[in-house]
Amino acid sequence: MSTFIVEGGHKLHGSLSCQGAKNEALEVICATLLTSSPVVISNIPDISDVRNLIRLLRDLGVKVEFISHDTCRFTADDIDIEYIYTEEFLRKARALRGSVMIVGPLTARFGKAILPKPGGDKIGRRRLDTHFLGLQKLGAEFEYIADDKIYRISAAQRLQGKYLLLDEASITGTANLIMAASLAEGITTIYNAACEPYIQQLCRMLIRMGAKIEGVGSNLLKIKGVECLGEADHRLLPDMIEVGSFVGMAAMTGSALCLENVSVSDLGIMPEAFRRLGISLQIDGDNIVVPESDGYEIETFIDGSIMTFADAPWPGLSPDLLSIFLVVATQAKGSVLIHQKMFESRLFFVDKLIDMGARIILCDPHRAAVIGSGRLNSLHAADMVSPDIRAGIAMLIAALGAKGTSRIQNIDQIDRGYERIDERLNRLGARIIRIDR
Repeated sequence: MSTFIVEGGHKLHGSLSCQGAKNEALEVICATLLTSSPVVISNIPDISDVRNLIRLLRDLGVKVEFISHDTCRFTADDIDIEYIYTEEFLRKARALRGSVMIVGPLTARFGKAILPKPGGDKIGRRRLDTHFLGLQKLGAEFEYIADDKIYRISAAQRLQGKYLLLDEASITGTANLIMAASLAEGITTIYNAACEPYIQQLCRMLIRMGAKIEGVGSNLLKIKGVECLGEADHRLLPDMIEVGSFVGMAAMTGSALCLENVSVSDLGIMPEAFRRLGISLQIDGDNIVVPESDGYEIETFIDGSIMTFADAPWPGLSPDLLSIFLVVATQAKGSVLIHQKMFESRLFFVDKLIDMGARIILCDPHRAAVIGSGRLNSLHAADMVSPDIRAGIAMLIAALGAKGTSRIQNIDQIDRGYERIDERLNRLGARIIRIDR
């Protein structure tokens, strides 16, 4: 279990570019299974979740050629579909949450798929009903083997377009059904679809491959299936969660940072939400500049009531940002309620922040009230263990802004979503030592 040793209290300074988007990468890499033609994807982040997915596709028979360090050509013209029945496949797919998005492409193109209950962050129940109910409506047969925790999907004939009203605006569920519908016969309508920028990016790539998709950017998609898809080039957006993470680090340490080429138009309400947290942001073209500051004050609502930040489907605030908002609020002047609606175990890491001196009341598994200290560097160092990606980055932000030297164990979780985060932060003035076990 690898560890970060973090000496807090040092200001960051300089400029940096954010990595390609993790969640988009997982979606569009899975989409390469839909075609036998080559698909070139650039701005791929070098993170463990993406590396593991690429290895899984290579084991399935996808030809993977790295053109540069962040650009890869995928050619799925010789898939060994029988590999999905092996113990090796089940083991690798079980360890990777993103493996769920191979189900739609494999079912649509090869008529069968198997998926073990996937791993990923330990943040509470993450049901997959939306994926499989949607595929059933498109004509696939579905079976869940409870003893082995394995999902089996098969389609004896080509999937058939249908009207799908999703029970939740699941991002990965929407991605799976878009990919399956692209090769289905007839027209599929998906209502209550997720419409995050990364879903829009997936749709744009599929359209370049020959898919016929209307309503991109809305929660109502109309997809006319085609016989086959072709080649395409695609570039990933910057990772908006990494953008938010660096904004939080700048605020927590009182640092001046310039985040370059962040695709401001795809950040939604995130910049304004940070401003309501009291953080000064300047938009300079496609860059975000966070000026040096001695502190920040949380706004109230117009009637004077305490500010609340809650996650919501796009264009609302991403649930992946709430851990960052929570830790940054501990140093602000004022109070805020953090309401994590989607995941029931994502706020349990706050006990470590309380050990560091943060004033937080965990009201229930979904809500935490934060009473800001009103001054920077009011936290003190602690030993912590990262339970998931977003809690891990929140702990790192806390350690950077704390007095003394903190130890964060299980940083493999952070590595799943952040590319060489210690090296990049050290170039900006942080003092982080990685100890690999």
